[in-house]
Amino acid sequence: MNKWLRKSFVVMVSLLTFGIVTPSQFINEVNAEKANDRETFESASVRGNFGDHKDLFSNPLFEESKFVEDLVRQAEYQSYQKFGTRIKPVIENEFRTIIMPNIELALEETASQFPNEDLHNLIITESPGGGLSEKIFHIRNKVTNQDVVRFHVRRENPPQAGYWFNFHYHTYHDNFQTHHDLGTIFWAKNTPPKWMS
Repeated sequence: MNKWLRKSFVVMVSLLTFGIVTPSQFINEVNAEKANDRETFESASVRGNFGDHKDLFSNPLFEESKFVEDLVRQAEYQSYQKFGTRIKPVIENEFRTIIMPNIELALEETASQFPNEDLHNLIITESPGGGLSEKIFHIRNKVTNQDVVRFHVRRENPPQAGYWFNFHYHTYHDNFQTHHDLGTIFWAKNTPPKWMS
């Protein structure tokens, strides 16, 4: 919790309860609940293999926020897998600070378009495209076997500007025609290696 938020919370609790309840007791209880939730979620989904996550979605108490959290973790994993060992070290920091927040927003927007009971039908593809392929991952409806959103990265080489990676996504709303920009990262003047190399 941010320091200013915590201080504001302490003052608010003290004023509202006239000092009967101490803020530290309440914060300790909240932190304990968060730790238990995190341990349960991590033990269920973060095993190094993101294919084991799908049983989480059959939980009747399933929430949109947990769905988005899980997709964000998988999206980051799939992206790093696509980058491979040669590209990842060069662009990892910029990807994490520039592109990942935009991917998270796009995933939240996608999740908001479906009722909570239908979210368990949405899955992430498990194999990014290698070589020169643009595919990072797709979100697919497992019932209809149709893609809902496609996340891609395209290599660009404007004249005398070096190589750039343009991250974008497409949606089923316009039959995957429009590029929705997520951001661009500069590679270098030299040609980047193939994906997953």
